[in-house]
Amino acid sequence: MMGIVLYGPPASGKSTITTALAQLDPRFTLVRKLKSGNRRGTEYDFVSAEELAKLRGDGRLMVESQRYGNTYAIDRDQVDQLAAAGRVPVVHLGDISSIRRLVRAAPWLVVLLWIPREVCEQRSRERGDHDTTHRLQAWDEALADLDANDDGLFARRFHTDRATPQEIAEQTARVFFNGRVDTP
Repeated sequence: MMGIVLYGPPASGKSTITTALAQLDPRFTLVRKLKSGNRRGTEYDFVSAEELAKLRGDGRLMVESQRYGNTYAIDRDQVDQLAAAGRVPVVHLGDISSIRRLVRAAPWLVVLLWIPREVCEQRSRERGDHDTTHRLQAWDEALADLDANDDGLFARRFHTDRATPQEIAEQTARVFFNGRVDTP
């Protein structure tokens, strides 16, 4: 398998689970998305629209999406470099169509992280998001996306408000390295 895709609405725990995976095994490494737009966030490599267009033209973008007025993309070279170095790329995605584009090129372990809408709102406010209403809209969009496209894509599913990050990381790592899906 190429790596792990974590899918879920905002505040579902994608960053927290990635941190727990890296603490469990340092080979798990976040793929820093490219971001064109506002310069908010710490998990991105910021690029201009022109730089993004050049990378797109060079065929380096594995997936690209728009949200919150920004463009996000995954650079094929970064994923290839991580894999070549013996790392396990961990990608955060917020729409199923992007996941499908990614898994067409190589097999990935696709994991659903879910929370109720009210937990999304609570976590968003607790972490100081200034755009909680946009996060809730993204939660609504994720639910609609899941309802329309949930057809066996996810190898594992977790409610992050019901399990610890360590439990989720351990189960995810076990499936990744064993190549099998364990029952919860």
